[in-house]
Amino acid sequence: MKIGKLSENALKRSILKPIKTEFKERVSAAVGTDCAFSDSEKVFSVVCPFTFDVEDAGFYAVVKAVNGLLSQGLIPDHVVVSILLDVDTEEKKLKQIINDCIEACKVCDVIYAGGHTEVSASVKNPIITVTAVGTANDKHLAVKNKDLKPGLSLVVTKWIGLEGTAMIAKAGKKALTSKYPASFIDDAIDFKELVLTAKEAAVAIKSGAIAVHDLSEGGFFAGLWEMAERAGTGLKVDLKCIPVRQETIEICEFYEINPYRLLSGGALLIAAKDGDGMVNALNEAGIPAAVIGTLESGNDRIIVNADESRFLERPQPDEIHKVVC
Repeated sequence: MKIGKLSENALKRSILKPIKTEFKERVSAAVGTDCAFSDSEKVFSVVCPFTFDVEDAGFYAVVKAVNGLLSQGLIPDHVVVSILLDVDTEEKKLKQIINDCIEACKVCDVIYAGGHTEVSASVKNPIITVTAVGTANDKHLAVKNKDLKPGLSLVVTKWIGLEGTAMIAKAGKKALTSKYPASFIDDAIDFKELVLTAKEAAVAIKSGAIAVHDLSEGGFFAGLWEMAERAGTGLKVDLKCIPVRQETIEICEFYEINPYRLLSGGALLIAAKDGDGMVNALNEAGIPAAVIGTLESGNDRIIVNADESRFLERPQPDEIHKVVC
């Protein structure tokens, strides 16, 4: 199988089908769903593995899991962290992972409730798996994506590629500063501070979002596909409307990778009845956002770039795999 996210067909065939056969309507696991809901609707969880051997790995792993809850209008309570280490890992690296996890927990305002740590000859790099657990609030604003339909506007918050850009900039700073000013690369490294989506998720849901999708592995294009798959619709998106930082563009050109397929934690894809109204609400809260397209009738998923149009491809392995392991 390919590195990265499991393919959609394999996900449906080998995971979702047996789950739904066994538990029928009691769970809502599906393509494009950041958090599955149980019929009790009391406690919710998101499980996120982090396999990239980069600095700040523990931080990104925790934030990624917490973002999955936040995007559904849930209140994160605690995380449980499982860490698999390769036999060559030194204890100081484990301490750094734990410190990074703790830093993220403070930023996310959640408790580090424990977990499991093990050394295994079966892994070549540390693998961090975070389970984030949360609850619904009294008004139960959690989004269930049931009302997705053609005609809804698609909105993106902040900028795509933030997460991947920050990781690559830090890992490749020496090479990158041979071409770009150190301050430019430092700015990209600081994108790490933009990865948490608590504020924009809350504003989006309060402002009537029909669906909110946390953009992460596979990047913006993967998130688009997953949103349309969840809705059972087509879509039409204007490439020139997609917000992306210049640092991301330059770093992606340096490594010859596609910014639209790069880890995009920190950005949300929102489906809303009134796209301009959603953007205004986000802007008033100090959050950059843009309308980038609409959900469409039928199955065609189209990307428009000036006078050219092409079909959106199924999710591909994230571009970060070409730069870091």
